[in-house]
Amino acid sequence: MVDVFLPRRRALLLGLGALPLAACRPGSETLTQGEIDGQTLRLVGPWEITGLDPSRAGYLFSRTEISETLVDLDDHGHYVAGLSSEWSVSADRRRWRFRLRPGARFHDGSPVSGTAVRQALEYARVKPGGLGMVPIERIEAGEFTVDLHLRQIFEPLPAVLAHSSTQILAPDCYGASGSVRRIIGSGPYKLSLLEAPQRFAAEVAETWDGPAPAIRRLHYLAVGRGESRALMAESGQADVVYGLDPASWQRLRGNPRLQVQAVHLPRTIYLKLNAGHPLLARREVREAISLAIDRAGIARAVLRDESATASQLLPPVLPDWHDPALAPLATDLAHAGQLLDGLGWARGADGIRRDGQGERLALKLQTFPDRPELPVVAAAIQEQMRQLGIAVEVAIGNSSDIPAGHRNGTLQMALGARNYANIPDPSLTLSQDFAGQDSDWGAMGWSDPDLATGLLSLQGAAGERARVAVRRQVTATLQAELPVIPVAWNRLVAAVQPRLAGFSLDPFERSYRISRMRWQS
Repeated sequence: MVDVFLPRRRALLLGLGALPLAACRPGSETLTQGEIDGQTLRLVGPWEITGLDPSRAGYLFSRTEISETLVDLDDHGHYVAGLSSEWSVSADRRRWRFRLRPGARFHDGSPVSGTAVRQALEYARVKPGGLGMVPIERIEAGEFTVDLHLRQIFEPLPAVLAHSSTQILAPDCYGASGSVRRIIGSGPYKLSLLEAPQRFAAEVAETWDGPAPAIRRLHYLAVGRGESRALMAESGQADVVYGLDPASWQRLRGNPRLQVQAVHLPRTIYLKLNAGHPLLARREVREAISLAIDRAGIARAVLRDESATASQLLPPVLPDWHDPALAPLATDLAHAGQLLDGLGWARGADGIRRDGQGERLALKLQTFPDRPELPVVAAAIQEQMRQLGIAVEVAIGNSSDIPAGHRNGTLQMALGARNYANIPDPSLTLSQDFAGQDSDWGAMGWSDPDLATGLLSLQGAAGERARVAVRRQVTATLQAELPVIPVAWNRLVAAVQPRLAGFSLDPFERSYRISRMRWQS
């Protein structure tokens, strides 16, 4: 075995739940408004807990450092220690050994043993999430080690084990069928209250084996409306407000009583198209739609950030995948019209195009308000499509409507935002979306065998030169074929009260970094 030691780091996040406290841990404690005192960190964000299982809303518990994963990330996307203090890989690259952090304990006082970690990983293998992609032959547990034996080489394994769906919970959290009944993690904070679907509280865990956090208690409130979140920041009702909409961001930046921070994310706002739909099957139609989108105008007028203009799918914050030599996506309404003219779509008296049989070129665009910029961007695209002669109906619903429409085949177009480093190695999300693995958020009715083969090759032991060539092939193919159409790149924006020190934003959205914060003296 070749040992590779990685330095230790802590992660953190925050979220809310759609389940009663009894589902999280025994007891019937409640948090009254009076208990949210001056030493309780008050956080507000748009995200709600949709369940306790790590495969559904696990990111909320790992971001708050209630639970941990075996592997963590630093600010540059490099793997560092999490629950595993170090790991090693055999010469044939098919056996990975993870040594658990000495002294780590779950919040119920039980040790974080190899057996407990194996149980959590076995359950994660059969649920949605990245671990199902890994060709695991078997998992073996020592007292404080875990060995993953693979059927074949899978180099992105540390990236998968950094994903929130692989967080390690205490054995008592699971029911007989692997269902998660409560959240008992091993991080600096333990859950003390969960009220569905908005309210959540945590406090420092006495079992924590690391440095004592300065922030002892925290309270989170999920607030769906971006305007309401901004008002809570302005009025001082929250210490940190996440997910500011572009207009609020610009307004609050001028408020001397607040600090406003922003960081570029590996997330792209994009149009997901059903390439199996008769109106969208032709590449020329997808190209025409792309040419009609005024990305610079959307970035400037809607997102208030010209650097958000998407020239390709993967943003510069992912330098291994962003190709600066690639010809950027353009806006050319005249060329877009020529493409549709060539396919026989002529404008009718109402300005909407029709084919030779009189069928209108009309499509439905689905989006959701969880990210407040999306409905506004959808309205802009609706108008830009009208100028091209395409009638677009915008439907604003739940984010779950998009994967549901993907699965039942009714989805035509959707506007969403995809984080391509949700699993820290982007090749895995891209494989899910474009290599025939039928991701709910990826390509629909479209495939490219060469692209799929290239993406899957990155899971093996290919050299760096071959990897660079595959990444360039993938970005070029997606730019030419447009199974999804990039619109804008995203920022994460937060407003912070000045009484809070040590605040920073995680460019990978894995942590709220509460254990790094402290009150100003």
